Amino acid sequence: MAASVRALAPAITLVAAVGAVVLLATSSEPVERLHPTLEDAAAAQVLEHDGQALSSILDSREKSISGPRYIDPAGYSLSIVGLVRSDTTLSYEQVIADHEIHQRVATLDCEEGWGVTLLWEGVLVRDLLDRAGVLPEAKIVIFHSVDGYSTSLFLDYLYDNDIILAHRVNGVPLPPELGYPFQVVAEGKWGYKWSKWVHEIEVSDDVLYEGHWESQGFSNKADLDEPFLD
Repeated sequence: MAASVRALAPAITLVAAVGAVVLLATSSEPVERLHPTLEDAAAAQVLEHDGQALSSILDSREKSISGPRYIDPAGYSLSIVGLVRSDTTLSYEQVIADHEIHQRVATLDCEEGWGVTLLWEGVLVRDLLDRAGVLPEAKIVIFHSVDGYSTSLFLDYLYDNDIILAHRVNGVPLPPELGYPFQVVAEGKWGYKWSKWVHEIEVSDDVLYEGHWESQGFSNKADLDEPFLD
């Protein structure tokens, strides 16, 4: 179970995507300048939590097909749609301020054989789903990213494991390279289930849904104790 904390500050996975959708800045500044660099974020990170050593965020490898997404916070919203009682749209600030914040140390294991153990901080996916009201026929949740990437996780897995939608890592806001504004912390699953740049959560009954890598032969279950290729 996650340990509850209250975050005062706002804000890797082997995700890949086709396309290059970026939410543009509303000011004259390039979107990239709205975010600290990865190096600046690394300089401010913590490398220990409750006596446990953490990986550096610099140890995470950027593996997406179309590169990091640089998202304007002012233009961003998170939508919860599909088999819910009420389609719900939340700003970045609403996601964080309106829900209890949780921390957890978790390891992201990439299919290429490397991994990083980081301190993740964010809201429970189930709290977002409960806010929208999940309908009885729902079975899975599909996470859509701003670059077109998608993957799914079973509803029971999300609830039973208190899965976090993270906005901070190692004590700093998620850098764009690590998924700002939100990344799924899919504990116990291979890295391609750790969606980053999430902008839509779709509740569905389609248990055969295949996301980007699943449609190319990767396991839909994606448990770490099983091969990731079907």
